Parts: sequence; structure tokens; C-alpha cells
Amino acid sequence: MSVVDASIAGTPADKRGHVDTGVLARSVAVIGAGWAGCAAALELARAGYKVTLLEAARTLGGRARRVETDRKHLDNGQHILLGAYSETLRLMKLAGVDHRQALLTLPLQMRYPPNTGGMDFAAPALPLPAPLHLAAALLRAQGLRREDKLSLARFSTTARWMGWRLNTDCSVSELLARFDQTPRLIQLMWRPLCLAALNTPPERASAQVFLNVLRDSLGAKRRASDMLLPRADLSALFPEAAARYVTEHGGAVRSGAKVNALRCIENRLWQLDISGAAVGGTWSTYFSGVVLAAGASQAATLLHDIPDHDAAAVCSQLTAFEPEAITTVYLQYDAATRLELPFYALLDDPDSHQYGQFVFDRGQLDAAQAGLLAAVISASGPVAAQPQELLAEAVAVQLAVAFQRPELGRPAWFKVITEKRATYASAPALARPDNATGLPGLFLAGDYTAGDYPATLEAAVRSGVAAAQLLQGSAV
Repeated sequence: MSVVDASIAGTPADKRGHVDTGVLARSVAVIGAGWAGCAAALELARAGYKVTLLEAARTLGGRARRVETDRKHLDNGQHILLGAYSETLRLMKLAGVDHRQALLTLPLQMRYPPNTGGMDFAAPALPLPAPLHLAAALLRAQGLRREDKLSLARFSTTARWMGWRLNTDCSVSELLARFDQTPRLIQLMWRPLCLAALNTPPERASAQVFLNVLRDSLGAKRRASDMLLPRADLSALFPEAAARYVTEHGGAVRSGAKVNALRCIENRLWQLDISGAAVGGTWSTYFSGVVLAAGASQAATLLHDIPDHDAAAVCSQLTAFEPEAITTVYLQYDAATRLELPFYALLDDPDSHQYGQFVFDRGQLDAAQAGLLAAVISASGPVAAQPQELLAEAVAVQLAVAFQRPELGRPAWFKVITEKRATYASAPALARPDNATGLPGLFLAGDYTAGDYPATLEAAVRSGVAAAQLLQGSAV
């Protein structure tokens, strides 16, 4: 086994196998260039570390990335960010991304196509302070009966009084029943919000995690509840900008570089075995610290194989996650095709082959994608198992009926993208690992580490920042 040049990754050994620990003092590796890894790499580069960011795939972004297909740039899942995503917005700014240009900002809303039996709930554009903006939205809401509105007001008031905390976690469905939420409000508001935020059906989703999301969005400042729709693809939105920041600050970014093994050397150095075209074969190199930001199962494999380290407890947590899929059905129409709003909620009913939960008009976000609609199906495992042609046809028919526009039932082109491990099921009282691994200079980062939020972009970014801060503290 040879050693990669320092310009590619880390610090090599000399001809006698010795490593200059002085050179290594501020040389660190980040394994995985998803949103957590990119956040960690940016924070470490900002702190003056020489960072090597390693990604096994060719495209940066992990489970929220760009997909190139049929000469089109799509995302592997349509996303909504929230104004509460404070760390994500902070790091985007540091990376040189103007979120005012990169994201379309809309007031909180849950709006269904007219004449579908849904509702029209939207916070006013006027800068009313919280929670008056929600009160105004509730008063103006159409499609909700008086008992539905009182039910929603009661939920918000009681949750605030409780401090958004539960003594014992339970499912979202149990929470809603405890708060006497009406069936219609559950169908039109709470279930879609739970699916969108936790990617887990309410009957098996964590009520405490759901309350955490509501606390920092509906229960916080007005801008925290804003909905932010990406105009750029997910790789360009942050990961590629973070990678540029790393290289501009003396670091290196290598896609197509897979880390096969980690070894701790004398409790002070880390040896990485790396393979792939990006490093020209198979190499070993050394770092003073490592942020392991790979997916949960990959992280478990690397931790399990570290010699002389009992990683059974953390590996058990990492392998216990139940994956949840997200499917996005892209439908291309004539460029003149346009919805009245950038996105709508949809009434889904799998028993009636109505699978779409939200639909986005990509042309209103990016002029180059005029006529492209993206229908999202969260927790889509059972649905995604059917043939793509049948699923795309069912969604197209659902849109044609919902919007009373027959032409939407005849797309010129379609693409179904299912990210099978988009998130994990956010179950009640789910045990999630800490950023610290118990080994010197090695820290975990990912949307699966312990924290208040479910598997969201903000959770990933916060975890990456936390891992970077722990690594800096361990070097003191």
C-alpha cells in the first residue's frame, strides 16, 4: 500500500514510515460530503484547519443532491426549508450563497387546489408579529369549519403553555387525539405537516420531535415559519458552495474517493485507507482528527472495523434506524404550463390511487424548468414499489382532476426518483448517537445524531457544526 501526496489528502509518512505530527496538527478529514459533512468542513476551514473533504459519490450533497438524467438537472427529492433553519442559512451566507436569490420565500401556508374539498390557509404577507400572523391566517382560512379553527387554536395555546414538551413521548396520532383535534384538521393540516417534516406517518411518528419542529417554526418569530423553496438544485444550493470555500481556504475536496478503513495510531493520529479514481488507486494517509459524516450504515461499518475499539453500543444505534423513502414524480409539460401558485398541498388517498401529497411548479422557481411539475410522496415505501409508469400516470391523473385541467393528465415526459433511504423513521423515544464516539479526535456528523429535529437539512447542518466544534475543542 502506498501513501497519497499531501496535496491530495492528509499527510504522508516518510520513507521510514514516520509522520511529521507538527504538520498534522491542524490537518483534518471529513468523510462524506452530504450536508452534514459540508457543514463540518466549512466550519473547520473557517477555523483555520487544513480540511480534506472525501466523498465516495461523484456528486456532492449526499441524500439531498442533484441528479442528472435525460439532459435535465433534477433533485433526488423536492425540499422545503423553513425560516427556522438558522444554521443552514448562516452557513449558506458564509459560503457565499445569497439565500434571497437562491430561495423563494413564502409565508407559512397550506393551500389546496380550489374545488377539491381542501382548505386555503396562509399567513398574511403583512409583517405581523408572532403569533398574530398565525391568528390572522386562522381567521381568514377557508375550508375549515368553526370547530376546526377552535381545535387548531386550542392545540397552539396548550402546546405553548406546556412549553412544547411532553413528559413521555408518544405518537403524533396519540398527541392529536389527546388535544381533541378534529378529523378534518388532522387530514388537511397535521398529517401533511407531519409527513413533510418527519417523513413518517403520524401513527408512528414522534410527538416530541413534531412539537420541536412546531416550537421553532409556528411557535417562534414570524420569519421562522416562512417556507423557503430552492431555486437552485440541491447540490448547488450549499454543498458545492461549501466545497469551494474549503478549497479557497487551503483545503481539498475529492469526490469518487471512498474511505475503506480507519485506524487510530497511538491515540493521537488517524490513518485512512482510501480508494477510487480521485486518488489514483488505493492509498493510506494520516490526519490529526476526523469527522465521520457518512450515512448511518456506512458509519457503523467503519466504526465496527476500527481495531481495538468496542463500538458495539454506537453501532447498535446506527444500525437500528428504519429507513423511510421519499419519491418525487417529475412531469414535463409545455413550457407555457403554469400553476397559480408555486406549490400546493394535495389530498392523497392511496386506496384511490391518489399518491401525491404536494406539487411544486418548478418553472416558478427556475425559468429553465418551465412546464416542469414535481409531485412529492413522503414515506413512500409501499407506493414506490409499483412500476414507475403506473405511478407517474396515477399522479398525472390526480393533478388533472385536482386542478380541473385535463392537459395535466398527458405529460410529454416523466421521471420518477425514489431515494430509498432519504430519512429514517422518526419514532417515539428513538435513541440517536452522540457526536462524540469515545475515540480521541473522531466525531460523528449526520441528521441521525442526537438533537431536537428529525432528519432534515437543518438537523444535518447542526450536527456537522457540532462535530466541528467538538473536534476543535479536543485539539485544545
